[in-house]
Amino acid sequence: MELTLVVLIIVVGLTFDFTNGFHDAANAIATSISTRALTPRVALAMAAVMNFFGAFLGTGVAETVGSGIIGAPEDDSGLLLVLCALLGAIGWNLFTWWRGLPTSSSHALIGGLVGAALAASATVHWSGIVDKVVLPMVLSPLVGVFLGYALHTAILWVFRRANPRRTTHRFRMAQTVSAAAMGLGHGLQDAQKTMGVIVLALVTAGWQDGFSVPVWVIAAVAAAMAAGTYTGGRRIITTLGRRIVHLDPPRGFAAETAAATVLYTTAFLVKAPISTTQTITAAILGAGATRRASAVRWQVARSIVTAWVLTFFGAGIPAAVIYLALHALTGV
Repeated sequence: MELTLVVLIIVVGLTFDFTNGFHDAANAIATSISTRALTPRVALAMAAVMNFFGAFLGTGVAETVGSGIIGAPEDDSGLLLVLCALLGAIGWNLFTWWRGLPTSSSHALIGGLVGAALAASATVHWSGIVDKVVLPMVLSPLVGVFLGYALHTAILWVFRRANPRRTTHRFRMAQTVSAAAMGLGHGLQDAQKTMGVIVLALVTAGWQDGFSVPVWVIAAVAAAMAAGTYTGGRRIITTLGRRIVHLDPPRGFAAETAAATVLYTTAFLVKAPISTTQTITAAILGAGATRRASAVRWQVARSIVTAWVLTFFGAGIPAAVIYLALHALTGV
């Protein structure tokens, strides 16, 4: 039973990472596609490659997810808990992808872990959730809005006397760099969350001591996310790139650069599992608001924020229900 559960967790974890890739592909490339800086095929390929390499840049976030969110029982019930958390997160990812909502795969995973842990009467590290999840969840979008607005305001001032057509062309080229930075940051942040869950399963099963991430886990997760990213997520790309606010290349560059800055800072300095979706959406709102506040379609933005709030419950409740059902059926 233990071997079966560990293998299932690894397979389902990589499946979650694949859904994370196609669900969150829009994070890195929506602005570049909507401004026509890159074609969809080129943008997806570049994002996939950068996601893959980004996964190898660090493991601090993985250790936070593996050890700082819940304390799983060290037996088969702990492994069942982790499996159900992944299933709840995958279900929420598929639902929101179908609805075209750019919600957070990261928070879906954490919501699944907490929901399954509560159903299993396992330990939930609430202080860690507040410090490493809730506060970054609130602060990172605010910082993203501010940086997106400030950076595009600076661009408008610096290039105020430049030829508009030439400036647009230059920023289209610059978006190749900013989109690559976003792809790298997405791999750095989001791949580590799945690594953390797989390592949590290995520790729970007693297959390793400590929450260091083996190289084979990094490679497998990186490959799964890159494959998912390359399949794309056109529904969410449309929402981020066009439905929130009309973007031009300077605004797209400002949004991507601002979001990438937040991703790297939180991954390397804070080691907090923040949402790439929230960060880039907030940066797009900030950059778009430099035109005028009415240029932003706030109704769409409100729908996205509502989905963010519901993410913990949308993944956590199904994870808890699945755990209770499987626990009753298997006796684990």
